[in-house]
Amino acid sequence: MASGAWTSCRHLVAAQVRGQAQYRASFAADVAGSVLFGVLDVVEVLVLFRVTPALGGFAFGEVFLMSALATCAFAIADLVVGNVERLNVYVRTGLLDAVLVRPMGVLAQLAAMDVAGRRVGRVAFGVVIVAVAAVVAGVPPTPARLALLVITPLAGAAIFGALFVATAAVAFWWIEAGEIANGVTYGGLTFTQAPITVYGAMFRRLFAYGVGFAFVAYYPALVLLGRPDPLGAPALLGYAAPVVALAAALFAAGVWRAGVRHYRSTGS
Repeated sequence: MASGAWTSCRHLVAAQVRGQAQYRASFAADVAGSVLFGVLDVVEVLVLFRVTPALGGFAFGEVFLMSALATCAFAIADLVVGNVERLNVYVRTGLLDAVLVRPMGVLAQLAAMDVAGRRVGRVAFGVVIVAVAAVVAGVPPTPARLALLVITPLAGAAIFGALFVATAAVAFWWIEAGEIANGVTYGGLTFTQAPITVYGAMFRRLFAYGVGFAFVAYYPALVLLGRPDPLGAPALLGYAAPVVALAAALFAAGVWRAGVRHYRSTGS
């Protein structure tokens, strides 16, 4: 992104955040509500382990770590590019026409047009819960593992972000694809919060490996825990999340560019 475009984007985001912060009670309620979503993710794991001692061959602390990594990654992606899921609304109303004539990338504008400051609370909670989960799971505090603990949510966020962009871009061809996009993105969060050993072979091939969900939390968590993969995969996959994230980002960028080229003005 050019320097001028980046400056404009930064000012646009800052102005929106300042505007939202003017209504302090509403802003605080929104932040608290976003944190509640993260709390519910943790409660879901607690409820599961009230009825079973293990899930897919993993104990509570291990599943808690996977869930925390996935939750934090999703929260970061939702904060940065979550607004792109409104693309179908912009296409339907003709607002995208105005976006296209501005001297800034379409994706950057959509990401900055309606920044939800409340999502910051969910990200902050995600970071805290990752640290708590690492302690509960007994992750050794070695430099290599601490570095992986930081890199994993960022790489996972890139994977989720690519998924947000690629599925939202379907609206360039099919405006009513919003529900399908939400099913893939939010369904992906649920998928990544559990070990992939609980899923059948077909689901693992399609979602864990085909979409890349196994690299959001499962394989990095195995390395952090010092556990071999029950499915027999090599330990090196635990370090592959950044590579998978890069591949996902390149794919999403290609779909997005194709969608923008395909788009025809509504005439508004």
